[in-house]
Amino acid sequence: MAEWQEPPKASGAAPAGGDNWAGDLEAMKSFAEGGIVSKTIADRPGVTNISLFMMATGQTMSSHKASRPATIHVLDGKGTITIGDNTYDSHRGSFFYMPAGQPHALESTDNMMFLLHLIG
Repeated sequence: MAEWQEPPKASGAAPAGGDNWAGDLEAMKSFAEGGIVSKTIADRPGVTNISLFMMATGQTMSSHKASRPATIHVLDGKGTITIGDNTYDSHRGSFFYMPAGQPHALESTDNMMFLLHLIG
């Protein structure tokens, strides 16, 4: 069996052209008391950016917009996610799509961990 890998360390790095990456996201879980932790998994400018976020209970991300379409896949914990005028409860397995320019905000109500995928 192949071994799990750590994400690339260099800023803006991604596995070299066409290389694959396999990692244990659960092992990467790291919450900061009263804070938000993010770890870049893959960054291919103009193609994709995938980051793992861990938001401690009570933390918020105020409303903001992304210049690219994006998805959020909640891996653990609970929270609320507001996209445009709609607010959704989020929990393990929740998945959200946002078109470019769509305002969105997040709040963690129970140590929420999610993948953010910026497309394009």
